[in-house]
Amino acid sequence: MPRIQGVDIPPDKPTHISLRYIRGLGPSTALEVCAKLHIDPQRRAKELSDDEIGRIAALLGGDAYLVEGPLRRQEASNIARLKEIKAYRGERHRKNLPCRGQRTKTNARTRKGPRKTVAGKKGVKDLR
Repeated sequence: MPRIQGVDIPPDKPTHISLRYIRGLGPSTALEVCAKLHIDPQRRAKELSDDEIGRIAALLGGDAYLVEGPLRRQEASNIARLKEIKAYRGERHRKNLPCRGQRTKTNARTRKGPRKTVAGKKGVKDLR
């Protein structure tokens, strides 16, 4: 199983698909990496030689692409900056609510977590 940037990429998938498992590499960037290094994107990842894996790691480890650790650090610092300046998006991140305009009266369960039932009215009382 090839390991690039600390990520085990799936060996039985084509190289351009396997590279997408690295955070920061999408479809077009994965194909671009294969083209730059003259690697056939349709070859299986397990068929890559150690030299080719090393070249991919060297290219991604340089300053050309922001992937994995540095990307996660940059994202975290961007969110921390929004929280620090008390921006609306930062406040939504702090409260663990959606920050891109989605509704929260219904849905948003992924972000809010399981429902927390609040005790209250049991229904309309009969007034007779």
